[in-house]
Amino acid sequence: MNIYLLSALFCLVFLFATVELIRRRKLQEQYALLWLLLGFVMAGFSLFPQLLERISRAVHIVYAPSLLFLIGLLCSLVLILHLTIVISRLHRRVTRLIQELALMQERERRGGRA
Repeated sequence: MNIYLLSALFCLVFLFATVELIRRRKLQEQYALLWLLLGFVMAGFSLFPQLLERISRAVHIVYAPSLLFLIGLLCSLVLILHLTIVISRLHRRVTRLIQELALMQERERRGGRA
């Protein structure tokens, strides 16, 4: 089987799965856009291998499909970094909310005794 056909098939399955996750409300739209963009870029390079081969020659990569997977890997790493930043921000917010809740409960407990 042709590597370009295999990667195009994988991209289409990936795009379908992403749309299905959005439809079932398991994936928020703001993050889904990043995944959809990655899927469309990868599918575009898979469906138009001459464009990928032209770019791979320009950056001196001998085997063009390896550029396809390199692009996918780099985009995935950027997405993972972005999601890690989001998780870190949410963790700080949850910690602050827990602290505020504990302070409010302590005030309520002391106010109830007085």
